[in-house]
Amino acid sequence: MLFSLLNRHPDILLATDSDEFSWLNEIIWREFYRHLLFHEQRLCKHQAFKEKYRTTVWHNDKEKFMAWCKGKTGYPLVDAAMLQLNQTGRMHNRLRMVVASFLTKHLLIDWRWGEKYFMQHLIDGDLASNNGGRQWAASTGCDAQPYFRIFNPIRQSERFDPNGEFIRKYIPELNSIPDKHIHFPHQYIANHQLSLYWEPIVDHKEARINALAFYK
Repeated sequence: MLFSLLNRHPDILLATDSDEFSWLNEIIWREFYRHLLFHEQRLCKHQAFKEKYRTTVWHNDKEKFMAWCKGKTGYPLVDAAMLQLNQTGRMHNRLRMVVASFLTKHLLIDWRWGEKYFMQHLIDGDLASNNGGRQWAASTGCDAQPYFRIFNPIRQSERFDPNGEFIRKYIPELNSIPDKHIHFPHQYIANHQLSLYWEPIVDHKEARINALAFYK
């Protein structure tokens, strides 16, 4: 329907970097995931879209999962996003991708655990979009990101929250941390003998190597 509308009215085509395009793009993704759910009803039964991932044995560390849920992973952007979800029931789409990727790629925890937690807390929770988005991040879904694409939560933070405004809003303990250290403040905290923030539950470089081996 949306594509038909655009074909009939080419004058409404939008610049790809505009807010209007982003909004329309998200609607198209929503319709795509609903289309999948209708034609692949097994997705309602907690099954991975890609056959080769159906028997995956996830690590499913419950302590790390709870740290992710509570926003205590030691990665400020991930933690701020989860705290926002817990406090408001909302989360920006970029952050949904970051935290979902962290859960499945850094922690190697079943995407279905994240899917369930999101549906329990999102005020705009939608079965099709939630399932599709979690499987997209986990590389188990249709048209998903490839397994070797692993979001770096520090780089994502530097790119999308360069001054740490979002981080400080939900993690006020980090208010005194300079901007250049806000994205991963552990060395700064140690150098100044501060006790402000929890230690990271995984090392990014090591987690990335483990994830690549796990998916292969």
